[in-house]
Parts: sequence; structure tokens; C-alpha cells
Amino acid sequence: MSTTMILGIVAAVIILWLLLANIRVVPQGQAFVIENLGKFKTVWDAGLHLKVPFFERIAKKVSLKEQVLDFPPQPVITKDNVTINIDSVVFARVFDPRLYTYGVESPIAGLQNLSATTLRNIIGELELDQTLTSRDQINARLAAVLDEATDPWGIKVTRVELKNIQPPKEIEEVMTKQMRAERERRQTVLEAQAHQEAVVSRAEGDKQAKILAAEAERDAQVALAEGRARSIELVYKAEAEGLERLNEAQVSESVLKLKGLEALKDVADGRATKIYMPSDIASSVTSLGLVSEALGIGDATKIDKSPKPKAKVLNDPCCDDGEKGFGTVDAAFTSAVINSDVSDRGDI
Repeated sequence: MSTTMILGIVAAVIILWLLLANIRVVPQGQAFVIENLGKFKTVWDAGLHLKVPFFERIAKKVSLKEQVLDFPPQPVITKDNVTINIDSVVFARVFDPRLYTYGVESPIAGLQNLSATTLRNIIGELELDQTLTSRDQINARLAAVLDEATDPWGIKVTRVELKNIQPPKEIEEVMTKQMRAERERRQTVLEAQAHQEAVVSRAEGDKQAKILAAEAERDAQVALAEGRARSIELVYKAEAEGLERLNEAQVSESVLKLKGLEALKDVADGRATKIYMPSDIASSVTSLGLVSEALGIGDATKIDKSPKPKAKVLNDPCCDDGEKGFGTVDAAFTSAVINSDVSDRGDI
């Protein structure tokens, strides 16, 4: 093998090695910043690229994915001079690899320091209670400030979240007591409201019960009055019909005298203090025995001045069991009295 052939083989191997060594494949989601003789030349996107040997070099490999930057807690002072520790999380991505490479020396460190200083400025304008209840407003203001400040660095801040707000222990104890007192106050208010509603409901129930009882009593009195009126009407109607039938029957004088003697018998039961004599004395001689008893002549019977016994009023079975209203009891008693009165009229 000649020397020329050997040099050709060596040259071919060197050229092949140089070609293979300068072929680059950029992965998806990344970008390569290329410099030519120390000066920025271009940015390689995802795909196959060939680098010029000895003249071009890859200055920086930049990830274009969104990054989650969890910064350590930062001590900040609120407007009311309370020192708290706030742990924040920043979501950002690189939108310009050239600015990201040449805009700032350490972009992530710069973003961390900028986040801490901006957070101190925002929290310094708020009191502790506002800080604990205004997380959304703090996140929005912090994201706007960081996004505007990092534009020259080629970084886009998409979102900022306050992960944790840690107040001092003594403040936590005070907040715990305040929370407990607030819950006890709410419990007391709820119990008072429940008691008030129960009292009102009970009063409404008593009111409705009294109204219903009054209406029932009124209806019972009306029914009682109607019953009395109806019973009296029936009694007098029966008496009138009896008189009409007597007139229609054309009762003889002897029958009338017999009825008169029966009436005198009831009058002369030993309780009467007055004797009513018929106008026809000649035809009533037989009643002189009664006159002698009234005048105390002969074997006169002593006048019984005690009240005449009336028929016993029976209890209404509807009033025996359970508690009844005054109207029900009065109606039952009136019915019994009417029955007794009708019985007395029949005896006479």
C-alpha cells in the first residue's frame, strides 16, 4: 500500500468523523443558541442541523417548556408590622432563547430575587387580615409585575401562586382564639334563633287552638239555641195539634168534667196552698171535701210545702268519656231538661 493511499484513507476518516461530530438533532421542546466565532448567529429549533466545525459552537441549550419554580419562603412585613413567611410558586417559560441567553447572567436567580422584592412591596401595603383574605389579588399583581420585568430576559411569567402564608405562633394563637370565639358566637345566635322560632311556633299553635276552641264553642251555642227553639216549637205545636183534635172530636161536657176532676186531683196532692173552684158550684158539690181540707175542717191533710220532685235528668252518654267542651255539656243538660219538662206536661 502506497503512502498516497494511506493519506487518502486517513483524510476520508477525518472528514467522516468531522461530519458525524457536527451533525446535531435538536429535541422537541428545546432550542440551541448557535454562535459563530463567539458571535450570535442563529437559534436551532427542533430537528436535524449541521454545525460548521471549528467556527460554530452551541452556546446554550434552552428548554422551551413551562417551568415550575418553587422558591423558598420569604420573610415579609405587613402594613401593621407583622412578620410573616410566604412561600410562592412561579410558573414561567422561555419565549426568546436569544434574550434568555444574553439578557441576564442568571435568569432563574434574577427571577427569584425579583419575586422576593416585589412580594415585599405588595405585602407592605396590606395588613395581616387583608393578606390572608386577598390571595387572588396578590397573585394577579405579582404575576403582572414579574411578567413585565422579565420581558427583556425572554421569560414569560404565566402564573404566580402563594402556596403558604405562615404568621408567627403568637398570632396563630390569637387567631385560633378569635376563631373559637366567633364559632361560639354563631352557636349562641343559632340557639337563640331556634328558641325564638320554637316559642313563636308554640304561641301560634296555642293561638290557633284557642281560635278553634272558640269557634267550636260558638257553633255549639248556635246549635244549642237552635235545638231549644226547635224543641219549644215542637212542644207547642204538639199542644196546638192536641187542642185542634179535641175541637174536631167535639168532646162532651161529661168528658170535660172528668178531665177537670183529674186536674183537681193533681192540684190537691197535698202541696197546694190555693184551691181553684169551678164557677158552677152546684155541679161541683162533690169537691167540697177538698174545700174542707183546705180550710182545716174535719180530717184535713197537712200541706206539703216541699218542692215537687221532678224526673231525674239522665246523663248524656256522649259526655261520659273524655273531656268535652262547655257547649257539649250544656247541650246535653238542656236536652235532658226538655225531656223532663215534656214528661211533666204529659203527667198533667
